[in-house]
Amino acid sequence: MFKGSLVALITPMTTEGKIDERAFQDLVAWQVAEGTQGLVPVGTTGESPTLSHEEHQRVVELCIEAAGGKVPVIAGAGSNSTSEAVALAVHAKKAGADGVLVVTPYYNKPTQEGMYLHFKAVADAAEIPVIIYNIPPRSVIDMSVETMARLAKHPNIAGVKDATANLTRPLHTRIACGDDFCQLSGEDHTALAFNAAGGVGCISVTANIAPRLCREMHDAWADGRVKDAQAIQNRLTPLHDAMFGETSPGPVKYAASLLGRGSEFCRLPMAPIAEASKAKVRAAMTGVGLLN
Repeated sequence: MFKGSLVALITPMTTEGKIDERAFQDLVAWQVAEGTQGLVPVGTTGESPTLSHEEHQRVVELCIEAAGGKVPVIAGAGSNSTSEAVALAVHAKKAGADGVLVVTPYYNKPTQEGMYLHFKAVADAAEIPVIIYNIPPRSVIDMSVETMARLAKHPNIAGVKDATANLTRPLHTRIACGDDFCQLSGEDHTALAFNAAGGVGCISVTANIAPRLCREMHDAWADGRVKDAQAIQNRLTPLHDAMFGETSPGPVKYAASLLGRGSEFCRLPMAPIAEASKAKVRAAMTGVGLLN
């Protein structure tokens, strides 16, 4: 269903903080042209916590329009309010998205049963594939393999974006949820290792600025050219380091600005990244050949 190199899209903004619709659609078109195999707008990398509902829905619509059906769009539809997550998923379905990405409810700290009921409510409300986004470092909670296996029985729950960086997790998830459950890495550094443990791709931050290299790495892996895939991974690792030198999406938006893809502006409470971090980003981009 969803596989290979997918991108957790940034949301370009003007220096006044308004969504730069033209820059965003240009970014989407460039991603498609460079070989990205799936687009994920308005996730955390897209600054969804600071967007109004109207802005969130508009970005989803812009992404679907610019993608033109060439690659799947998995729209961010996460919230720590179940009713809001339901509304965003219903909108994504109506707008023509191919799936929705729904994060485990942050701040509330629900129990495993609470998470089960939350995701079941979203999946019941919208006839669209739901990807569970499990990211304990940001949401404070960790969905257990057992809870995920319960949810995997729902016909609308298709897979997981796993950002635990725990490489035993996909092994156990595959056993519990079956081979058809779509496991996507949410952590750039371990994308290849995750695939080796049962994954089928990665929703990447780095792909915002290096889409072709990320696609080539996944193609090499899929073709069984393991050494080629590892060589590309080695090239990308310093870039991954730089993209997470400060809280994302600060570094990746700065990197995108160096490529002429919008400003580096992030809405508060995200602060501009430090000069030392900027130097690290520039050096990593130069090292991998993205800048002269």
